[in-house]
Amino acid sequence: MERRRVNDQEKGRFADWLLKEVIADARGDRETMLQIAPAGRYWLGRLAPEAKVMANPMGDRGERLDPCATGMRILLPQMPAAFEVKVSVTAWRKNAPDDWRKLSAAIVTLPVALQAGFSADTVGLAELTQALTDAGGNGLRARVDLVIDQTATGFDVTVELVNCSPEKLQGLDTNLYQCKLEIAGATTRPYILESLPDSFRYDREVPAYGLNCGVGTRPGVLHTTDVVVVDRSRPNYWGADTPQPNFGFQRLADDPLSAAHELVDQLIAWGAQHWSAQTLARRAAAGNWSLAMLAEATEGAGDFDREVNRIRGGLALLAANQTLLECFKGMNRAIRASARGRYDAWRPFQFGFLLANLASLVDLDTERDIADVVWFSTGGGKTETYLGLLVTAALYDRSRGKTSGMTAWSRFPLRMLSLQQTQRFADALAAAEIERRDMDLGGDPFSLGFLVGTDSTPNKVDLKMADDLSMPAKYRVIDRCPFCANASLSMRFDRRAWVLQHVCDAQGCPSGGALPLYIVDDEVYRFLPTVVVGTLDKAASIAMQASMRGLIGAPHACCSRAGHGYTYAPRSSRPNGCLVEGCTAPVEPIGQDALLFAPTFRLQDELHLLRDSLGAIDAHYEGLYDDLQVELGGPRAKIIASSATLAGYEDQVDVLYRRLARVFPAPPPEMGRGFWSRETDVPMRRYVAIAPRGVTVDFAVDRMLTVLQRSIRALVQDPARVCAAANVPVQLADELISLYGTDVVYGNTLRDLEAVARSSETQILVDGELRTASLTGKTGFEEIRQTLTRLTLPEPDFADRIHVVTASAMMSHGVDIDRLNIMVMLGLPLATAEFIQATARVGRTHPGLVFVMHKIGRERDAAVFRSFEQFVEQGDRLLEPIPITRHSRRVLERTLPGLAMARILMIHEPAIGRPITTAAKLRELMDAGSYNRHAEAAAIVRTLGLQPGVDDALIGDVGRWFERWEENVRSPSPDAKFLSDNAPGGSGPMRSLREVETQVNIWGRRIA
Repeated sequence: MERRRVNDQEKGRFADWLLKEVIADARGDRETMLQIAPAGRYWLGRLAPEAKVMANPMGDRGERLDPCATGMRILLPQMPAAFEVKVSVTAWRKNAPDDWRKLSAAIVTLPVALQAGFSADTVGLAELTQALTDAGGNGLRARVDLVIDQTATGFDVTVELVNCSPEKLQGLDTNLYQCKLEIAGATTRPYILESLPDSFRYDREVPAYGLNCGVGTRPGVLHTTDVVVVDRSRPNYWGADTPQPNFGFQRLADDPLSAAHELVDQLIAWGAQHWSAQTLARRAAAGNWSLAMLAEATEGAGDFDREVNRIRGGLALLAANQTLLECFKGMNRAIRASARGRYDAWRPFQFGFLLANLASLVDLDTERDIADVVWFSTGGGKTETYLGLLVTAALYDRSRGKTSGMTAWSRFPLRMLSLQQTQRFADALAAAEIERRDMDLGGDPFSLGFLVGTDSTPNKVDLKMADDLSMPAKYRVIDRCPFCANASLSMRFDRRAWVLQHVCDAQGCPSGGALPLYIVDDEVYRFLPTVVVGTLDKAASIAMQASMRGLIGAPHACCSRAGHGYTYAPRSSRPNGCLVEGCTAPVEPIGQDALLFAPTFRLQDELHLLRDSLGAIDAHYEGLYDDLQVELGGPRAKIIASSATLAGYEDQVDVLYRRLARVFPAPPPEMGRGFWSRETDVPMRRYVAIAPRGVTVDFAVDRMLTVLQRSIRALVQDPARVCAAANVPVQLADELISLYGTDVVYGNTLRDLEAVARSSETQILVDGELRTASLTGKTGFEEIRQTLTRLTLPEPDFADRIHVVTASAMMSHGVDIDRLNIMVMLGLPLATAEFIQATARVGRTHPGLVFVMHKIGRERDAAVFRSFEQFVEQGDRLLEPIPITRHSRRVLERTLPGLAMARILMIHEPAIGRPITTAAKLRELMDAGSYNRHAEAAAIVRTLGLQPGVDDALIGDVGRWFERWEENVRSPSPDAKFLSDNAPGGSGPMRSLREVETQVNIWGRRIA
């Protein structure tokens, strides 16, 4: 650990050197001569003439973009008061059209004495003007403005350096450069950040507010800074002062009970120290807590106690249930094997989460009524924790007689599922499959399904595709064999089984060749893999694809032809219900109790992204999946979710899933000092807020990338010189080139990213070729796979590697590449959660550097820049309310057709054993009394959780829709081909949860 700390400190110094190179270039710290006007070159530390700003028709926005003043606000506790103001500025003289020279710095120290009753004054005009004249800037002028406002907490004093030069002067650039203001000797009181509520966990104090700048501190001095730097340290995943017990996979595979006892004992002891009533009372007195803050702390202590009890309950289950104990041991052996030495133990919070959630495997009632939300820092290991629970559940399913069918469906909210996540799932399930064999559990092999749709993988393979020999290679979704780690996988289409296969040809591979990985939608339905990973959008398919029944309950039958798998509703093209092209073989019973097919878990990644129209629509479909699973005889699936925020998670879970919400781990008594993790002195990520002055954001980004890439190329060419300048050992040069040689440019719009891609060809001037790549929603699946592979395993020669990656929100989730340690963010994302997730893609293992390029003309960016430190450190408290409701009439209009059709496909077709694909066939059911619109409307009302007296308008909408539905079915449109064509309003089932033609307005609760 000590060597790791030293190594990270050295890498942190290199990242700091890169930052200093960028700032020096942007301020002009090192140049004394230029061939172009400095106004077209420098974009930090400059002040425009006041006359120019005053004439700008853009008003306040124009002043933020090219300010004439910089300084700070300080809070003085009393009057009179005295302090010193030190000002430093430089200017440039034009000697010839292509010859600009920097003048000597003008430095002035001004004594300031303030008296009661003082309101405003100007000081230093004569002194600063003379200093500029002495430096050769005759005609340039500057002053310091002082403004005092008495408040309830003291005297609010604004101290600003103002460039009051004329707008134009012959032979001079009238901007002032390298501007800096210092206040020394002032006795100040901190501000309390009013935008944040009181909380016993957080410090809201701010030493001073910057005006068009940041504020830095050193003993007795406050000074302006052109960038605001906030450091986040790498957490230690053990917060107790006592030594951490051994939670190694091998130990837990041999004896998990003793390790669990040690964890519980440590947890109880730590809680007694940090959550006791005496401790909270002492902190309340020292911190002058309000009664509300003390009540909040007492509630937090209760949450901690409940968490301890859950973990103790998991320990008791392992001790009492021998089958569960053996499955838990087997899971630890499997995770140890899949880790392949990258790690050999659980972090304490991971082990605690597993113990706390074991009850969901045996308690099918109480636990299924609770949705568990994992809230932990990105990079902490949430995915591996999920996998531990899923592997335990899969082994337990086999032990309780579930020989086939899904254990879990893991859904990701973005359109493009992370290929890295898929590889992790595949690795864990391959190791679990070997365990299943060793434990002699029987049943189908454990397998993984990839359910994302035609943008990435096929919905089905038809004859034309099957005859295309190049087709298989287009759909590779993992990079190596999950059984033996062989990277030379081949893709093959097996016509006999009609399966698109990933094949490992390595000698002796336990896979036996074809991997248990199904990436075609029809294959997922035919084989019902143990775990399915996919995009949330796919949930809408249940209204159009009868074969989705396998994701909530039992299929119809099993095809008698070997390798064809399960069958579903018959159609004219598949009379026996088999999804294999042209199969007419007879069917057989499914061979297992139908009630065992219901999946145990639905996992939702990045819960905070389920908002607005997506969240409202998904809430309807979540209710549908729950009700259909129960109606088919199974219990509701257990919901496990991860989120970047706890803002309003309880109400959000209630809206989405109609369940109580429970978070793990419970927030600690002090941020950064919890049982499961605490801050260290090891650097993890440095956030740098930048507001370009007088130039476009595009220009600033081009210059920044130029400096970053030139610096790395200098390290390649002359490692000794650069390492000496950065104060790092030259032996680290190759590693530093790899870790800091690729810059990620993260944009909120494709337009921004396309502009960066275009300018990289002409404006980023470096020696050699600049190689770029793109990771956005427009990037093709195969290109994404290749880019991720190149980023993970870079070419030996730096010149051949990817140097700049332009990325959108697609990269915010599940892209875990240790080499990505530099990010330039083009403006703040609209959602704070996206900022948290996106910036966490860098600095995951090594110290990272995040440049946040504020679009300072925007009000939100300007507001965040003023309190950037608190935005970073307390971002989880600044998250925007989540607008989501289940009670939107416009959303109901879009979802009703899908809800109604899903019930026909999942419930009514299997009940009668024949297709219901046309209006005539449904009309037969209506006439026979087997389909009643009143009963169906009541079922939808139940599905959506609508309450009489509260939701009468929506209940009425549902009833009227089914009334019109029956009318259309009995008198169908002449051009209606399919049953869904008769949906009222002419709108059939949604093909994707994101299929909204225009943004749907949501009226309902805003979850804070």
